[in-house]
Amino acid sequence: MGETILKMQGIQKYFSGVHALKGVDFELKAGEVHALMGENGAGKSTLIKVLCGIHKRNGGTVEYFGEEVSFQNIAESQTAGISVVHQELNMMNHLTVAQNIFIGREPKKGVMIDDKKMIADSNALFKKIGVKIDPTINLGELTVGKQQMVEIAKAISRDCKLLVLDEPTAALTQPEVEELFKIMRELKEKGIGMIYISHRMDEINRISDRVTVMRDGEYVGTVNTADVTKDDIVKMMVGRVIMGDKKPASAVPADAPVVLEVKHLNAGKEVKNVSFQLRRGEILGFAGLMGAGRTEVARALYGADPKQTGDIYINGKKVNIKTPEQAVKNGICYLSEDRKRYGLMLGKSVAENSAIASIDKFIKAGWINDKEIARTAEEYNGLLRTKTPSMEQLLKNLSGGNQQKVIIARWLIKDCDIFIFDEPTRGIDVGAKSEMYTLMEDLASKGKSVIMISSELAEIQRLSDRVIVMCEGRITGELDIADATQEEIMKYATMRE
Repeated sequence: MGETILKMQGIQKYFSGVHALKGVDFELKAGEVHALMGENGAGKSTLIKVLCGIHKRNGGTVEYFGEEVSFQNIAESQTAGISVVHQELNMMNHLTVAQNIFIGREPKKGVMIDDKKMIADSNALFKKIGVKIDPTINLGELTVGKQQMVEIAKAISRDCKLLVLDEPTAALTQPEVEELFKIMRELKEKGIGMIYISHRMDEINRISDRVTVMRDGEYVGTVNTADVTKDDIVKMMVGRVIMGDKKPASAVPADAPVVLEVKHLNAGKEVKNVSFQLRRGEILGFAGLMGAGRTEVARALYGADPKQTGDIYINGKKVNIKTPEQAVKNGICYLSEDRKRYGLMLGKSVAENSAIASIDKFIKAGWINDKEIARTAEEYNGLLRTKTPSMEQLLKNLSGGNQQKVIIARWLIKDCDIFIFDEPTRGIDVGAKSEMYTLMEDLASKGKSVIMISSELAEIQRLSDRVIVMCEGRITGELDIADATQEEIMKYATMRE
């Protein structure tokens, strides 16, 4: 490793009163692969956005090659030699590989684009990083791994000195991972410094020189990769104070009947041979890192996405669920992590949103009984303490936590038996979180069964009777809550095949 090319000290960032970065330090040397780690929401992406000029910092300093800088936008940071390869590739599949690399910077011959030079320059870039890709084909014809190589070539074309790789292997096959690592080693030899964001412990050990860990917007520490074990890094990642007490033991009787059984479920590339049981009155937590396949399991189970193979049994009876409507008829309801896209009608009233799943109950002689809808909506939203001036209030005017309650009221009115909560407290404040926890516990105490998908380990520990852990589409661990330490959950969440 060579000179220090980046030094960030005491970085502070606020969003509408939320303290997202709390005095974070980070350093990168030339020719170094420096892993940036932390759980979802730790502040890694925010730190990178501050570096690149997407977010303006509220405190601290950034030195780049020894000079203090404050990039105002991405264009400025790119001109300075900083490039980011995002997990979600921001490219244009209908354009050729060469056009994607040089978009907005095309070589010209007079006033016309010089396609021959653009293709030749693309070939030179691919030769430089040691890959073979035809620059004349459309980008959409390439695998995700090859598209990522194109992104790296694009970064190198800008005379990149600092490369950020954000979860670069999330969608890659093992051979593609090996190809990526080969390119990274070649870039190291050329003195390019790389920030490598990943949750995958085995990759961190193989490719990185140092590791910096963040937790809840704070800097935890920096260690030499060669000097620490995987368990040491996990402890750094999850060592925060748990919000509320961890559930000491399962509240579900050993003889509680199985209300849902899933056998060998396969759906797309994200769900691979998933099998589990859910008992009456149980809160079953699904833990895992981003891309683990938890949401995809829920959507396949609910009929929102097609399944290829696998069997689903409800109360011992095999069912064939192909649509959400069929799932609801079988007593399953789903609260999506993206409630505004899949769960809410923001331009409709609280009453309409509450009653929509049970609208047939309110139709008599071909007429909708609006008064009965309003009365029923008020009854159930009252039980949930939904804060709204009236049942006629438009849903878009309610807070995120209260919007969530309206969806729950919808499923309580429908009298579902199995509730799937996907990231139930995402985007709501601490007070609303506490109410959501109480609600799920109340549902379980009344004999309802809950599947809870959460990226917050503290939440998983606080509520679950049992924990299913997933990694890359597979169940890698199943833990009774008594055994579900954060370290144990994280171990299974990073366990690849």
